[in-house]
Amino acid sequence: MSHIPLFDPAKAVGQHHQDFKNIQLAFGQVPNMFKAIGQSPAALNSLWTSFVALGQGQLDTQLTEQIAVLVANLNRCEYCLAAHTLLGQNAGLTATQMEQAQQGLSTDARTAAALQFVQQMVTQKAHLSEADVAQVKQAGFTDAEVAELVAHVALNVFTNYTNVGLAVPTDFPVVPFKSAA
Repeated sequence: MSHIPLFDPAKAVGQHHQDFKNIQLAFGQVPNMFKAIGQSPAALNSLWTSFVALGQGQLDTQLTEQIAVLVANLNRCEYCLAAHTLLGQNAGLTATQMEQAQQGLSTDARTAAALQFVQQMVTQKAHLSEADVAQVKQAGFTDAEVAELVAHVALNVFTNYTNVGLAVPTDFPVVPFKSAA
């Protein structure tokens, strides 16, 4: 059971209502995470507009879903691991690719470099060296894409902390955690 009640989207008004409506259109339902953070119209709007903005970025959906499962696995967020595994598979990734991403692995060199960078960001609490940034750039990431990698980590930490901290009930098929590589 969630530590706070899940907000009923039918009770939302104004921008709060519009955010819930957009979430419903995007997912076909309003996932529990949005109902929990939706207790605050400002927090919901912050979360939703971040998803929308980063969805228009330069990083492709497959990579961003791989990032999401890695961050969820590192932060032990069952909710996000379940949701993003499903979203990654819906984006065309295989179950094996999603399992590898949970561990920070990929057979694609560029993806592997991004996942290594992300893993370093999370495990080192963002204390990266110039060499860490240079390494991901050597794998072909532009400065703008590096900035988006950082933004995706921040967004996923936000969702992980929401779900773990508030004990949001998972409304996606549960996925087991993996040990990091």
